[in-house]
Amino acid sequence: MGTINKFALTYFPAVFTGALLYLSFPTPDIHFLSWVALVPLIYSILNSNGHGYSFKAGVVAGVIYFFGTQYWISHSINNYGHLPLVASMSIVLLLSLYQSIYTGVFCLLLHLAAKKTKVPVYISAPSLWVGLEYFRGILFSGFPWSYLGYTQYKILPLIQIADITGVYGISFLIVFFNAVIADFIIKGRTPERPFIRKLLPFAYFTVIMAVVFTYGYKRLNNNMAANTVRVSVIQGNVEQEKKWDKNFTATIIDTYKTLTLKAVSDGAKLVIWPESSLPFLFGSDKNHTEDLISFQKELGIYLVFGTDLVRGYKNGRYSLTNSAVVLAPDGKILCIYDKIHLVPFGEYVPLRDVLFFIDKLVTGIGDFTQGKTLTIAKTPLGGFAAPICYEIAFSELVGAFYRYGGDFIVTITNDAWFGRTSGPYQHFIMAVFRAIETRKPVMRAANTGISGFIDSNGAVMAKSELFEKAIITRDINTNPAITFFSLFGGIFAHICNIINLAIIIKLIKGRSQRQPRRIPE
Repeated sequence: MGTINKFALTYFPAVFTGALLYLSFPTPDIHFLSWVALVPLIYSILNSNGHGYSFKAGVVAGVIYFFGTQYWISHSINNYGHLPLVASMSIVLLLSLYQSIYTGVFCLLLHLAAKKTKVPVYISAPSLWVGLEYFRGILFSGFPWSYLGYTQYKILPLIQIADITGVYGISFLIVFFNAVIADFIIKGRTPERPFIRKLLPFAYFTVIMAVVFTYGYKRLNNNMAANTVRVSVIQGNVEQEKKWDKNFTATIIDTYKTLTLKAVSDGAKLVIWPESSLPFLFGSDKNHTEDLISFQKELGIYLVFGTDLVRGYKNGRYSLTNSAVVLAPDGKILCIYDKIHLVPFGEYVPLRDVLFFIDKLVTGIGDFTQGKTLTIAKTPLGGFAAPICYEIAFSELVGAFYRYGGDFIVTITNDAWFGRTSGPYQHFIMAVFRAIETRKPVMRAANTGISGFIDSNGAVMAKSELFEKAIITRDINTNPAITFFSLFGGIFAHICNIINLAIIIKLIKGRSQRQPRRIPE
Protein backbone atom coordinates (compact mmCIF):
# COMPACT_ATOMS: atom_id res chain seq x y z
CA MET A 1 0.00 0.00 0.00
CA GLY A 2 2.88 2.31 0.81
CA THR A 3 4.35 1.81 -2.68
CA ILE A 4 0.99 2.59 -4.26
CA ASN A 5 0.58 5.74 -2.18
CA LYS A 6 4.11 6.86 -3.07
CA PHE A 7 3.41 6.30 -6.75
CA ALA A 8 0.11 8.19 -6.52
CA LEU A 9 1.78 11.17 -4.84
CA THR A 10 4.75 11.18 -7.21
CA TYR A 11 2.76 10.90 -10.40
CA PHE A 12 -0.40 12.73 -9.36
CA PRO A 13 0.26 15.64 -11.80
CA ALA A 14 0.56 13.12 -14.65
CA VAL A 15 -2.59 11.26 -13.59
CA PHE A 16 -4.46 14.55 -13.26
CA THR A 17 -3.31 15.66 -16.72
CA GLY A 18 -4.33 12.34 -18.29
CA ALA A 19 -7.79 12.62 -16.74
CA LEU A 20 -8.25 16.23 -17.88
CA LEU A 21 -7.16 15.37 -21.42
CA TYR A 22 -9.67 12.52 -21.51
CA LEU A 23 -12.48 14.76 -20.25
CA SER A 24 -11.66 17.40 -22.86
CA PHE A 25 -12.00 14.97 -25.75
CA PRO A 26 -15.31 14.17 -27.49
CA THR A 27 -17.08 12.64 -25.73
CA PRO A 28 -17.52 13.89 -22.85
CA ASP A 29 -16.60 17.01 -24.84
CA ILE A 30 -15.60 19.54 -22.17
CA HIS A 31 -13.37 21.10 -24.80
CA PHE A 32 -12.06 24.07 -22.79
CA LEU A 33 -10.25 21.71 -20.38
CA SER A 34 -7.58 20.98 -22.99
CA TRP A 35 -6.33 24.57 -22.65
CA VAL A 36 -5.21 23.86 -19.07
CA ALA A 37 -4.97 20.05 -18.99
CA LEU A 38 -1.21 19.92 -19.62
CA VAL A 39 -0.30 22.52 -17.01
CA PRO A 40 0.15 20.06 -14.09
CA LEU A 41 2.30 17.76 -16.22
CA ILE A 42 4.49 20.51 -17.71
CA TYR A 43 4.89 22.17 -14.32
CA SER A 44 5.96 18.91 -12.68
CA ILE A 45 8.57 17.99 -15.28
CA LEU A 46 10.04 21.49 -15.38
CA ASN A 47 10.47 21.29 -11.62
CA SER A 48 11.96 17.80 -11.77
CA ASN A 49 15.67 17.14 -11.65
CA GLY A 50 15.43 13.62 -13.03
CA HIS A 51 15.18 12.63 -16.70
CA GLY A 52 13.64 9.32 -15.69
CA TYR A 53 10.77 10.98 -13.85
CA SER A 54 9.93 13.15 -16.85
CA PHE A 55 9.67 10.19 -19.21
CA LYS A 56 7.66 8.09 -16.76
CA ALA A 57 5.29 10.96 -16.01
CA GLY A 58 4.64 11.38 -19.72
CA VAL A 59 3.92 7.67 -20.06
CA VAL A 60 1.50 7.72 -17.11
CA ALA A 61 -0.41 10.70 -18.51
CA GLY A 62 -0.43 9.17 -21.98
CA VAL A 63 -1.76 5.78 -20.89
CA ILE A 64 -4.71 7.40 -19.10
CA TYR A 65 -5.43 9.77 -21.99
CA PHE A 66 -5.17 7.24 -24.79
CA PHE A 67 -6.95 4.43 -22.98
CA GLY A 68 -9.74 6.78 -21.96
CA THR A 69 -10.28 8.08 -25.49
CA GLN A 70 -9.73 4.76 -27.30
CA TYR A 71 -11.32 2.16 -25.01
CA TRP A 72 -13.99 1.59 -27.67
CA ILE A 73 -11.54 -0.46 -29.75
CA SER A 74 -12.10 -3.28 -27.25
CA HIS A 75 -15.77 -3.42 -28.29
CA SER A 76 -14.94 -4.67 -31.79
CA ILE A 77 -12.23 -7.03 -30.53
CA ASN A 78 -14.57 -8.50 -27.94
CA ASN A 79 -17.71 -8.73 -30.08
CA TYR A 80 -16.25 -9.52 -33.49
CA GLY A 81 -12.80 -10.88 -32.69
CA HIS A 82 -14.45 -13.10 -30.08
CA LEU A 83 -11.77 -12.48 -27.47
CA PRO A 84 -12.76 -12.24 -23.79
CA LEU A 85 -13.37 -8.73 -22.50
CA VAL A 86 -10.28 -8.80 -20.29
CA ALA A 87 -8.08 -9.83 -23.23
CA SER A 88 -9.71 -7.18 -25.45
CA MET A 89 -9.09 -4.45 -22.90
CA SER A 90 -5.51 -5.68 -22.47
CA ILE A 91 -4.89 -5.22 -26.20
CA VAL A 92 -6.17 -1.64 -26.00
CA LEU A 93 -3.96 -1.09 -22.96
CA LEU A 94 -0.94 -2.29 -24.95
CA LEU A 95 -1.87 0.10 -27.78
CA SER A 96 -2.16 2.90 -25.22
CA LEU A 97 1.23 2.00 -23.77
CA TYR A 98 2.77 2.22 -27.23
CA GLN A 99 1.21 5.63 -27.87
CA SER A 100 2.25 6.84 -24.41
CA ILE A 101 5.90 6.43 -25.48
CA TYR A 102 5.33 9.56 -27.56
CA THR A 103 4.07 11.56 -24.56
CA GLY A 104 6.98 10.14 -22.55
CA VAL A 105 9.47 11.35 -25.16
CA PHE A 106 7.68 14.71 -25.21
CA CYS A 107 8.17 15.15 -21.47
CA LEU A 108 11.77 13.94 -21.54
CA LEU A 109 12.81 16.27 -24.38
CA LEU A 110 10.89 19.19 -22.87
CA HIS A 111 12.67 18.65 -19.54
CA LEU A 112 16.09 18.52 -21.23
CA ALA A 113 15.35 21.53 -23.45
CA ALA A 114 14.30 23.60 -20.42
CA LYS A 115 17.39 22.59 -18.42
CA LYS A 116 20.04 22.58 -21.13
CA THR A 117 18.97 25.18 -23.71
CA LYS A 118 17.61 28.71 -23.79
CA VAL A 119 14.60 27.80 -25.94
CA PRO A 120 11.47 29.14 -24.19
CA VAL A 121 9.17 26.41 -22.94
CA TYR A 122 6.24 27.97 -24.81
CA ILE A 123 8.15 27.29 -28.05
CA SER A 124 9.68 23.90 -27.28
CA ALA A 125 6.52 22.39 -25.74
CA PRO A 126 4.07 22.95 -28.62
CA SER A 127 6.72 22.18 -31.23
CA LEU A 128 7.63 18.87 -29.57
CA TRP A 129 3.99 17.92 -29.04
CA VAL A 130 2.98 18.57 -32.66
CA GLY A 131 6.07 16.87 -34.06
CA LEU A 132 5.36 13.75 -32.03
CA GLU A 133 1.66 13.82 -32.97
CA TYR A 134 2.78 13.78 -36.58
CA PHE A 135 5.07 10.78 -36.08
CA ARG A 136 2.38 8.93 -34.13
CA GLY A 137 0.15 9.35 -37.16
CA ILE A 138 2.59 7.87 -39.69
CA LEU A 139 4.88 5.34 -37.98
CA PHE A 140 3.98 1.64 -38.12
CA SER A 141 1.03 2.32 -40.43
CA GLY A 142 0.04 5.27 -38.23
CA PHE A 143 -2.79 5.86 -35.79
CA PRO A 144 -3.73 9.57 -35.98
CA TRP A 145 -6.35 9.44 -33.23
CA SER A 146 -6.77 11.59 -30.10
CA TYR A 147 -5.00 14.65 -31.53
CA LEU A 148 -5.48 17.58 -29.16
CA GLY A 149 -6.72 19.84 -31.94
CA TYR A 150 -9.85 17.73 -32.38
CA THR A 151 -11.15 18.91 -29.00
CA GLN A 152 -11.92 22.31 -30.55
CA TYR A 153 -14.12 21.12 -33.43
CA LYS A 154 -17.05 23.31 -32.32
CA ILE A 155 -15.03 26.56 -32.15
CA LEU A 156 -15.27 27.42 -35.84
CA PRO A 157 -13.47 30.83 -35.83
CA LEU A 158 -10.50 29.19 -34.12
CA ILE A 159 -10.10 26.15 -36.35
CA GLN A 160 -10.29 27.88 -39.75
CA ILE A 161 -6.47 28.03 -39.83
CA ALA A 162 -6.58 24.27 -40.47
CA ASP A 163 -6.68 25.04 -44.22
CA ILE A 164 -3.04 26.14 -43.71
CA THR A 165 -1.71 24.18 -40.74
CA GLY A 166 -4.06 21.22 -40.60
CA VAL A 167 -5.29 20.04 -37.23
CA TYR A 168 -1.67 20.35 -36.06
CA GLY A 169 -1.99 24.12 -35.81
CA ILE A 170 -4.81 23.84 -33.26
CA SER A 171 -2.81 21.35 -31.20
CA PHE A 172 0.09 23.81 -31.27
CA LEU A 173 -2.02 26.66 -29.89
CA ILE A 174 -3.42 24.50 -27.10
CA VAL A 175 0.00 23.33 -25.91
CA PHE A 176 1.39 26.85 -26.33
CA PHE A 177 -1.13 28.23 -23.84
CA ASN A 178 -0.60 25.36 -21.40
CA ALA A 179 3.14 26.03 -21.51
CA VAL A 180 2.67 29.77 -21.00
CA ILE A 181 0.64 29.14 -17.83
CA ALA A 182 3.11 26.59 -16.44
CA ASP A 183 6.03 28.89 -17.24
CA PHE A 184 4.31 31.83 -15.52
CA ILE A 185 3.66 29.80 -12.36
CA ILE A 186 7.31 28.76 -12.17
CA LYS A 187 8.78 32.19 -12.95
CA GLY A 188 6.32 33.83 -10.58
CA ARG A 189 8.51 32.55 -7.78
CA THR A 190 11.53 34.51 -9.02
CA PRO A 191 11.08 38.09 -7.69
CA GLU A 192 14.23 39.33 -9.44
CA ARG A 193 12.46 39.11 -12.80
CA PRO A 194 10.29 42.17 -13.60
CA PHE A 195 6.61 41.30 -13.51
CA ILE A 196 6.04 42.78 -16.96
CA ARG A 197 8.56 40.31 -18.44
CA LYS A 198 6.65 37.44 -16.90
CA LEU A 199 3.56 38.58 -18.78
CA LEU A 200 5.26 38.79 -22.19
CA PRO A 201 4.37 35.18 -23.19
CA PHE A 202 0.69 35.99 -22.55
CA ALA A 203 1.08 39.01 -24.84
CA TYR A 204 2.59 36.81 -27.56
CA PHE A 205 -0.28 34.36 -27.21
CA THR A 206 -2.85 37.16 -27.35
CA VAL A 207 -1.36 38.52 -30.58
CA ILE A 208 -1.28 35.06 -32.17
CA MET A 209 -4.89 34.36 -31.18
CA ALA A 210 -5.98 37.76 -32.52
CA VAL A 211 -4.46 36.85 -35.88
CA VAL A 212 -6.02 33.38 -35.79
CA PHE A 213 -9.51 34.64 -34.99
CA THR A 214 -9.27 37.47 -37.52
CA TYR A 215 -8.39 34.92 -40.17
CA GLY A 216 -11.14 32.62 -38.93
CA TYR A 217 -13.92 35.19 -39.10
CA LYS A 218 -12.72 36.32 -42.51
CA ARG A 219 -12.88 32.75 -43.79
CA LEU A 220 -16.31 32.15 -42.30
CA ASN A 221 -17.62 35.17 -44.19
CA ASN A 222 -15.95 34.22 -47.47
CA ASN A 223 -18.33 32.04 -49.48
CA MET A 224 -16.53 30.32 -52.36
CA ALA A 225 -19.47 28.18 -53.49
CA ALA A 226 -19.43 27.32 -57.18
CA ASN A 227 -22.53 25.19 -57.51
CA THR A 228 -25.41 23.77 -55.48
CA VAL A 229 -26.15 20.04 -55.51
CA ARG A 230 -28.94 18.13 -53.79
CA VAL A 231 -27.47 15.06 -52.10
CA SER A 232 -28.87 12.26 -49.92
CA VAL A 233 -26.93 9.98 -47.59
CA ILE A 234 -28.51 6.66 -46.69
CA GLN A 235 -28.04 4.98 -43.30
CA GLY A 236 -29.25 1.40 -43.70
CA ASN A 237 -28.57 0.37 -40.09
CA VAL A 238 -27.71 -3.21 -41.03
CA GLU A 239 -26.55 -5.37 -38.14
CA GLN A 240 -22.99 -6.56 -38.61
CA GLU A 241 -23.94 -10.19 -37.99
CA LYS A 242 -26.53 -10.15 -40.80
CA LYS A 243 -24.44 -8.58 -43.55
CA TRP A 244 -23.06 -11.82 -45.04
CA ASP A 245 -25.93 -14.05 -43.96
CA LYS A 246 -27.65 -15.09 -47.20
CA ASN A 247 -30.98 -15.28 -45.36
CA PHE A 248 -30.90 -11.48 -45.08
CA THR A 249 -29.48 -10.57 -48.51
CA ALA A 250 -32.85 -9.70 -50.07
CA THR A 251 -33.95 -7.75 -46.97
CA ILE A 252 -30.79 -5.64 -46.94
CA ILE A 253 -31.02 -4.85 -50.65
CA ASP A 254 -34.69 -3.94 -50.29
CA THR A 255 -33.84 -1.62 -47.37
CA TYR A 256 -31.39 0.38 -49.46
CA LYS A 257 -33.67 0.46 -52.47
CA THR A 258 -36.64 1.69 -50.44
CA LEU A 259 -34.64 4.43 -48.72
CA THR A 260 -33.07 5.48 -52.02
CA LEU A 261 -36.45 5.80 -53.75
CA LYS A 262 -37.55 8.15 -50.96
CA ALA A 263 -34.37 10.19 -51.39
CA VAL A 264 -34.90 10.48 -55.15
CA SER A 265 -38.51 11.56 -54.60
CA ASP A 266 -37.08 14.36 -52.47
CA GLY A 267 -35.04 15.60 -55.42
CA ALA A 268 -31.61 14.06 -54.72
CA LYS A 269 -29.26 14.01 -57.71
CA LEU A 270 -26.56 12.08 -55.87
CA VAL A 271 -27.29 9.28 -53.40
CA ILE A 272 -24.61 7.78 -51.14
CA TRP A 273 -24.69 4.34 -49.49
CA PRO A 274 -22.23 3.37 -46.73
CA GLU A 275 -19.01 1.36 -46.80
CA SER A 276 -19.51 -2.32 -47.79
CA SER A 277 -23.24 -1.70 -47.97
CA LEU A 278 -23.80 -4.42 -50.57
CA PRO A 279 -24.44 -7.88 -49.04
CA PHE A 280 -22.95 -9.45 -52.16
CA LEU A 281 -19.79 -9.13 -54.24
CA PHE A 282 -20.48 -6.53 -56.91
CA GLY A 283 -19.42 -7.80 -60.32
CA SER A 284 -18.90 -11.37 -59.13
CA ASP A 285 -22.51 -12.06 -58.17
CA LYS A 286 -24.00 -11.56 -61.64
CA ASN A 287 -27.68 -11.71 -60.72
CA HIS A 288 -27.56 -9.18 -57.90
CA THR A 289 -25.17 -6.94 -59.84
CA GLU A 290 -27.48 -6.79 -62.86
CA ASP A 291 -30.45 -6.14 -60.59
CA LEU A 292 -28.67 -3.19 -58.95
CA ILE A 293 -27.65 -1.69 -62.30
CA SER A 294 -31.19 -2.07 -63.60
CA PHE A 295 -32.47 -0.28 -60.48
CA GLN A 296 -29.90 2.48 -61.02
CA LYS A 297 -31.04 3.06 -64.61
CA GLU A 298 -34.58 3.61 -63.39
CA LEU A 299 -33.40 6.20 -60.86
CA GLY A 300 -31.50 8.41 -63.31
CA ILE A 301 -29.19 9.76 -60.59
CA TYR A 302 -25.60 9.25 -59.53
CA LEU A 303 -25.15 6.50 -56.94
CA VAL A 304 -22.13 5.87 -54.70
CA PHE A 305 -21.90 2.65 -52.71
CA GLY A 306 -19.29 0.64 -50.85
CA THR A 307 -18.56 -2.94 -51.84
CA ASP A 308 -15.92 -5.64 -51.67
CA LEU A 309 -14.52 -6.41 -55.12
CA VAL A 310 -12.77 -9.66 -56.04
CA ARG A 311 -9.34 -8.96 -57.53
CA GLY A 312 -7.86 -12.45 -57.59
CA TYR A 313 -7.68 -15.87 -55.97
CA LYS A 314 -4.60 -17.43 -54.39
CA ASN A 315 -3.90 -20.23 -51.92
CA GLY A 316 -7.56 -20.86 -51.31
CA ARG A 317 -8.37 -17.22 -50.46
CA TYR A 318 -9.87 -14.40 -52.48
CA SER A 319 -7.94 -11.16 -52.88
CA LEU A 320 -10.39 -8.32 -52.27
CA THR A 321 -10.43 -4.56 -52.33
CA ASN A 322 -12.58 -2.42 -50.08
CA SER A 323 -13.96 -0.13 -52.75
CA ALA A 324 -16.28 2.78 -53.48
CA VAL A 325 -18.14 2.47 -56.79
CA VAL A 326 -19.81 5.38 -58.59
CA LEU A 327 -22.61 4.57 -61.02
CA ALA A 328 -23.73 7.14 -63.58
CA PRO A 329 -27.42 7.78 -64.32
CA ASP A 330 -27.28 5.32 -67.23
CA GLY A 331 -26.12 2.52 -64.91
CA LYS A 332 -22.54 2.47 -66.19
CA ILE A 333 -19.59 2.38 -63.79
CA LEU A 334 -18.19 5.90 -63.78
CA CYS A 335 -15.43 5.38 -61.24
CA ILE A 336 -14.02 2.84 -58.77
CA TYR A 337 -11.81 3.82 -55.84
CA ASP A 338 -9.93 1.09 -53.94
CA LYS A 339 -9.15 1.89 -50.32
CA ILE A 340 -5.48 2.79 -49.91
CA HIS A 341 -4.98 2.90 -46.15
CA LEU A 342 -6.16 -0.43 -44.79
CA VAL A 343 -6.74 -1.12 -41.10
CA PRO A 344 -4.08 -3.43 -39.61
CA PHE A 345 -5.67 -6.58 -38.15
CA GLY A 346 -9.03 -5.26 -39.31
CA GLU A 347 -8.60 -5.64 -43.07
CA TYR A 348 -5.26 -7.40 -43.30
CA VAL A 349 -2.76 -9.08 -40.99
CA PRO A 350 0.75 -7.56 -41.07
CA LEU A 351 3.52 -10.15 -41.34
CA ARG A 352 1.00 -12.91 -41.96
CA ASP A 353 3.75 -15.52 -42.37
CA VAL A 354 4.91 -14.77 -38.82
CA LEU A 355 1.50 -14.02 -37.29
CA PHE A 356 -0.17 -16.98 -38.96
CA PHE A 357 -2.23 -17.68 -35.82
CA ILE A 358 -4.03 -14.32 -36.04
CA ASP A 359 -6.98 -13.69 -38.34
CA LYS A 360 -8.44 -10.32 -39.24
CA LEU A 361 -11.53 -9.02 -37.45
CA VAL A 362 -13.48 -8.17 -40.60
CA THR A 363 -15.73 -11.04 -41.59
CA GLY A 364 -15.22 -11.98 -45.22
CA ILE A 365 -13.97 -14.54 -47.64
CA GLY A 366 -10.45 -13.31 -48.19
CA ASP A 367 -7.74 -10.75 -47.53
CA PHE A 368 -8.00 -7.13 -48.57
CA THR A 369 -5.49 -5.67 -51.02
CA GLN A 370 -4.28 -2.09 -50.80
CA GLY A 371 -5.40 0.36 -53.46
CA LYS A 372 -2.78 2.41 -55.28
CA THR A 373 -4.51 5.35 -56.95
CA LEU A 374 -5.89 8.64 -55.64
CA THR A 375 -9.12 8.67 -57.62
CA ILE A 376 -11.44 11.61 -58.25
CA ALA A 377 -14.89 10.92 -59.69
CA LYS A 378 -15.68 13.62 -62.25
CA THR A 379 -19.36 14.34 -62.80
CA PRO A 380 -21.45 17.31 -63.99
CA LEU A 381 -22.35 17.78 -60.32
CA GLY A 382 -18.69 18.25 -59.43
CA GLY A 383 -15.57 16.21 -58.79
CA PHE A 384 -15.20 14.25 -55.58
CA ALA A 385 -13.06 11.67 -53.82
CA ALA A 386 -14.52 8.94 -51.62
CA PRO A 387 -12.12 8.17 -48.74
CA ILE A 388 -13.31 5.04 -46.98
CA CYS A 389 -13.81 4.73 -43.21
CA TYR A 390 -10.46 4.98 -41.38
CA GLU A 391 -8.95 7.05 -44.22
CA ILE A 392 -10.80 10.19 -43.11
CA ALA A 393 -8.47 10.25 -40.09
CA PHE A 394 -5.44 10.80 -42.35
CA SER A 395 -5.44 14.51 -43.14
CA GLU A 396 -2.61 14.47 -45.67
CA LEU A 397 -4.10 11.54 -47.56
CA VAL A 398 -7.46 13.32 -47.89
CA GLY A 399 -5.73 16.57 -48.85
CA ALA A 400 -3.71 14.80 -51.54
CA PHE A 401 -6.93 13.84 -53.39
CA TYR A 402 -7.65 17.54 -53.91
CA ARG A 403 -4.19 18.76 -54.85
CA TYR A 404 -5.33 19.23 -58.45
CA GLY A 405 -8.97 20.10 -57.93
CA GLY A 406 -12.28 18.69 -56.75
CA ASP A 407 -15.49 20.12 -55.35
CA PHE A 408 -16.68 18.03 -52.39
CA ILE A 409 -15.86 14.99 -50.24
CA VAL A 410 -17.87 11.79 -50.05
CA THR A 411 -16.82 9.52 -47.22
CA ILE A 412 -18.39 6.14 -46.53
CA THR A 413 -17.91 4.08 -43.40
CA ASN A 414 -19.21 1.28 -41.23
CA ASP A 415 -18.84 2.14 -37.55
CA ALA A 416 -21.11 -0.67 -36.39
CA TRP A 417 -17.92 -2.28 -35.06
CA PHE A 418 -17.79 0.26 -32.24
CA GLY A 419 -21.33 -0.05 -30.88
CA ARG A 420 -22.69 2.76 -28.72
CA THR A 421 -19.27 3.97 -27.61
CA SER A 422 -17.53 7.30 -28.20
CA GLY A 423 -15.75 5.84 -31.25
CA PRO A 424 -18.36 6.83 -33.88
CA TYR A 425 -18.56 10.38 -32.45
CA GLN A 426 -14.78 10.81 -32.55
CA HIS A 427 -14.69 9.45 -36.10
CA PHE A 428 -17.37 11.91 -37.23
CA ILE A 429 -15.69 15.03 -35.82
CA MET A 430 -12.49 14.25 -37.72
CA ALA A 431 -14.42 14.98 -40.90
CA VAL A 432 -14.97 18.55 -39.61
CA PHE A 433 -11.24 19.17 -39.96
CA ARG A 434 -10.98 17.43 -43.32
CA ALA A 435 -13.69 19.81 -44.59
CA ILE A 436 -11.75 22.89 -43.44
CA GLU A 437 -8.33 21.60 -44.52
CA THR A 438 -9.55 21.07 -48.09
CA ARG A 439 -12.40 23.64 -48.09
CA LYS A 440 -14.75 20.93 -49.34
CA PRO A 441 -18.18 20.09 -47.92
CA VAL A 442 -18.34 16.55 -46.58
CA MET A 443 -21.13 14.03 -47.15
CA ARG A 444 -20.80 11.08 -44.77
CA ALA A 445 -22.77 7.85 -45.08
CA ALA A 446 -22.33 5.41 -42.19
CA ASN A 447 -24.06 2.05 -41.92
CA THR A 448 -25.25 2.54 -38.33
CA GLY A 449 -24.29 6.20 -37.91
CA ILE A 450 -23.17 8.83 -37.59
CA SER A 451 -24.16 10.02 -41.08
CA GLY A 452 -24.42 13.66 -42.01
CA PHE A 453 -23.33 16.79 -43.82
CA ILE A 454 -20.53 19.25 -42.96
CA ASP A 455 -20.02 22.45 -44.92
CA SER A 456 -16.63 23.68 -46.17
CA ASN A 457 -16.19 25.81 -43.03
CA GLY A 458 -16.60 22.82 -40.74
CA ALA A 459 -20.15 23.55 -39.60
CA VAL A 460 -22.28 20.44 -39.09
CA MET A 461 -25.36 20.98 -41.27
CA ALA A 462 -27.19 17.79 -40.28
CA LYS A 463 -26.43 14.40 -38.73
CA SER A 464 -28.18 11.20 -37.79
CA GLU A 465 -28.34 9.30 -34.53
CA LEU A 466 -26.67 5.96 -33.95
CA PHE A 467 -28.46 2.73 -34.87
CA GLU A 468 -31.42 4.06 -36.80
CA LYS A 469 -32.49 3.87 -40.44
CA ALA A 470 -32.11 7.35 -41.85
CA ILE A 471 -32.24 9.44 -45.00
CA ILE A 472 -30.63 12.87 -44.82
CA THR A 473 -31.06 15.14 -47.83
CA ARG A 474 -29.45 18.55 -48.16
CA ASP A 475 -28.46 21.12 -50.77
CA ILE A 476 -24.69 21.43 -50.54
CA ASN A 477 -22.51 24.20 -51.92
CA THR A 478 -19.57 22.75 -53.82
CA ASN A 479 -16.18 24.45 -53.53
CA PRO A 480 -13.45 24.21 -56.22
CA ALA A 481 -10.81 26.04 -54.15
CA ILE A 482 -7.41 24.41 -53.66
CA THR A 483 -6.04 25.11 -50.19
CA PHE A 484 -2.52 25.57 -48.90
CA PHE A 485 -2.92 22.39 -46.89
CA SER A 486 -4.00 20.36 -49.93
CA LEU A 487 -0.94 21.58 -51.81
CA PHE A 488 1.65 21.23 -49.07
CA GLY A 489 0.14 18.84 -46.55
CA GLY A 490 1.64 18.73 -43.07
CA ILE A 491 4.33 21.34 -43.69
CA PHE A 492 3.46 22.97 -40.35
CA ALA A 493 4.28 19.72 -38.56
CA HIS A 494 7.50 19.46 -40.57
CA ILE A 495 8.52 22.96 -39.45
CA CYS A 496 7.90 21.89 -35.87
CA ASN A 497 10.13 18.87 -36.40
CA ILE A 498 12.88 21.07 -37.83
CA ILE A 499 12.72 23.07 -34.58
CA ASN A 500 12.76 19.80 -32.64
CA LEU A 501 15.80 18.60 -34.57
CA ALA A 502 17.60 21.86 -33.77
CA ILE A 503 16.80 21.35 -30.06
CA ILE A 504 18.10 17.77 -30.15
CA ILE A 505 21.30 18.85 -31.94
CA LYS A 506 21.78 21.57 -29.32
CA LEU A 507 21.36 18.99 -26.54
CA ILE A 508 23.84 16.60 -28.16
CA LYS A 509 26.42 19.35 -28.66
CA GLY A 510 25.96 20.54 -25.11
CA ARG A 511 26.51 17.04 -23.80
CA SER A 512 29.64 16.49 -25.87
CA GLN A 513 31.09 19.80 -24.67
CA ARG A 514 30.53 18.79 -21.05
CA GLN A 515 32.31 15.46 -21.46
CA PRO A 516 35.81 15.62 -19.85
CA ARG A 517 38.60 15.26 -22.35
CA ARG A 518 41.01 12.42 -21.82
CA ILE A 519 44.64 13.53 -21.63
CA PRO A 520 46.86 11.17 -23.61
CA GLU A 521 49.59 9.53 -21.58
